[in-house]
Amino acid sequence: MFRNRLSKMFRHISKLAKRQGITCYRIYDHDLPEFPFCIELYEDKIYLAEYRRRHGMTDEEHDTWLESCVPVVSEILEIPDERIYFRQRQRKAGRYGQYEKLSSEQEFFTVKEAGLSFKVNLTDYLDTGLFLDHRITRGLVREEAKGRQVLNLFCYTGSFSVYAAAGGATLVDSVDLSKTYLNWAEENMALNTGKALKTLGLPVSGPTSIAAIPNQPVCNFIHADVKQYLDELPAEKYDLVIMDPPTFSNSKRMKDFLDIQRDHADLINKTLHVMKPGGILYFSNNFRNFRLETEKITATTLKDITKATAPFDFQGKLFRWCYRIIK
Repeated sequence: MFRNRLSKMFRHISKLAKRQGITCYRIYDHDLPEFPFCIELYEDKIYLAEYRRRHGMTDEEHDTWLESCVPVVSEILEIPDERIYFRQRQRKAGRYGQYEKLSSEQEFFTVKEAGLSFKVNLTDYLDTGLFLDHRITRGLVREEAKGRQVLNLFCYTGSFSVYAAAGGATLVDSVDLSKTYLNWAEENMALNTGKALKTLGLPVSGPTSIAAIPNQPVCNFIHADVKQYLDELPAEKYDLVIMDPPTFSNSKRMKDFLDIQRDHADLINKTLHVMKPGGILYFSNNFRNFRLETEKITATTLKDITKATAPFDFQGKLFRWCYRIIK
């Protein structure tokens, strides 16, 4: 059953990916309840994650079951076992629990997306460092960034920042509360500007991209609590803003607990305050039951672009929201 389903999905999705020149994409996501996997291809490597659930098996039985599944993945995707990286996923409390470090193998790889280079890690963290579901949204940011001052809030590993720089932004400010992810974001930017990497905090392996962004903007990587940082910024500074906050965060470094359903209107309005009239905000979040409180938001236009920004490999399986908001 699993073999047939995975084979069918891979044939279909790999054809679409090849036509579009995409080398990192999701193949399978909990398609069968009995096989609760997320399977993603990162060029010549596979990220295989099992969603934790009550399976009723002993540890030994579960190991045997899993050992029978991995060869199927290897065979159908034609990737040897040693290039399959396994993780067990479970929902964590808060943003920095969700992205917590799980091990210390420090095995990073460079992958390409739309001509740009990004570091991914399939061993040490629950998430890989590159959210594949935002592929289209990143492209929109690239198209609209030319000549603009860009702010990337909750920037994570900075993929939106790299796209903005590639699109011709004059300024890219990236803000996050995690120094680890800010360092990662700075390294991703360096991969595409030809900057020397030896001074950065993460190890490097694999090929690098030299000057994929030849006309480099001013890039700042800011360690701050986003809610507090917005209060300190001057009004009407930015033309283009990306904000992809966690559903909630209980990080001790945060001044106030963040609940995205409760706090999103205030957070959006604070962001609009630092934007120029006519400025664009891309706002996204992963709370399944999210409801945008439009009546509380002081914007000219609010458009739900969730479906329009759902990539082919996430059709019908995308559990995030995305909005284009105009000041």
